[in-house]
Amino acid sequence: MRLGDRFLVAFAPALGGWAVALLTRTLRVEVVDAGRVNGLWERRTPVIYAVWHGRILILPAIYGKSRKVHVMASRHRDGELVTRFLRSFGFESVRGSTTHGGSLALRRLAKFLRNGAEVAVAPDGPRGPREVVQPGVIALARLTGAPIVPVTVSASRSWRLKSWDAFLIPKPFARVLVSFGAPVVVPPRADRAEQETLRKELETSLREITWRADLLVNAA
Repeated sequence: MRLGDRFLVAFAPALGGWAVALLTRTLRVEVVDAGRVNGLWERRTPVIYAVWHGRILILPAIYGKSRKVHVMASRHRDGELVTRFLRSFGFESVRGSTTHGGSLALRRLAKFLRNGAEVAVAPDGPRGPREVVQPGVIALARLTGAPIVPVTVSASRSWRLKSWDAFLIPKPFARVLVSFGAPVVVPPRADRAEQETLRKELETSLREITWRADLLVNAA
């Protein structure tokens, strides 16, 4: 690894974590439809959170100290940066992706779920297409029986990067909504047709709660 790369991996995650933590303290965060997940939390049910790749930035800062969450991160340098960034908020990463090491990563995530931990997945990541659910999260739910809880984030004022996922960065002092969707359960014996139906259901739910959160946060 080149000196510049070593410097980036060593210092960028800590700096990024500090900046996001500081930003989050300025935000007016509201949670809507928490009733859809509160019962699962009270029963300590292992949960798979599904959130669009472009909406993930501040969720670790909001929930990192209260939830035991494991997240899939790629095996490349970007994945190492993500892993160290998430660790600063108490999240743990499993290295892999939908294209490299994905099956091994899914098995590791399944093991964490069976041991009572929670998992977060960006179902359209790591390279898109944007807001299209890939089948991996459905396979994980079928293997473990864990419900998939759609979750999204919106902000009244934000920057949107010109990246494939239109990555959202709330501006300081913005009003932010965290919204949960109804859990999606995948039966262990679901065939391919049923899995595809549930994949579309999850995709529709994520799109709907994101659209509604964007509408609500800008209506006040």
